[in-house]
Amino acid sequence: MKLLVVEDDATTGSYIARGVREEGHVVDLVTNGKDGLIAATAGGYDVIVLDRMLPEVDGLTLLKTLRGAGTLTPVLLLTALGEVEDRIEGLQAGADDYLAKPFAFGELSARVAALARRPQALETETVLKAADLEMNLITRKVTRDDVEIDLLPREFALLEHLMRRKGRVQTRTMLLESVWDIGFDPGTNVVETHVSRLRAKVDKPFRRELIETVRGAGYRIVA
Repeated sequence: MKLLVVEDDATTGSYIARGVREEGHVVDLVTNGKDGLIAATAGGYDVIVLDRMLPEVDGLTLLKTLRGAGTLTPVLLLTALGEVEDRIEGLQAGADDYLAKPFAFGELSARVAALARRPQALETETVLKAADLEMNLITRKVTRDDVEIDLLPREFALLEHLMRRKGRVQTRTMLLESVWDIGFDPGTNVVETHVSRLRAKVDKPFRRELIETVRGAGYRIVA
């Protein structure tokens, strides 16, 4: 694997880089958000390990910029902030996973390996369709009835999850785990809010609704 580590703490950065190299991987280490954004945008990395608190450009801003530009490289967000809302904020910004400081290198290594495997499982299908709704996973272009729909990164991820499971009910727990990587109920309406926003873009401008609420169960895309 080739990793990018964006970490301003010299001790933590060296600790991660040394461990990654000892496992036989290639790693680039940068110490501020500005250089991290330049390196990440250039691409070529399997996983990005990103500290949340960075000088020049903070981690969340860097992450949002990458996702807004269509960069899909998996990101493991490192954070010293332990509150649930802080973790949710990072995941909503586009992080694929998070790890709270202090951490054991073994756990970081396992999470990085899991993220590196994840995109490979999704490469077999590049265009998803449901009725007149089409999603191109390469260009990240979504259209319905030949009208282009502009989606935010998390909205795109939510729609992709539903379209990959077309016709199958997806519970709130399933969506939290798959789209937000949250293995517990955070007690917020994050799923409902994003489904509502997605409907406003995908369904409301058109005559037929494709995102269906199954009362007491969850949501599904109907063909």
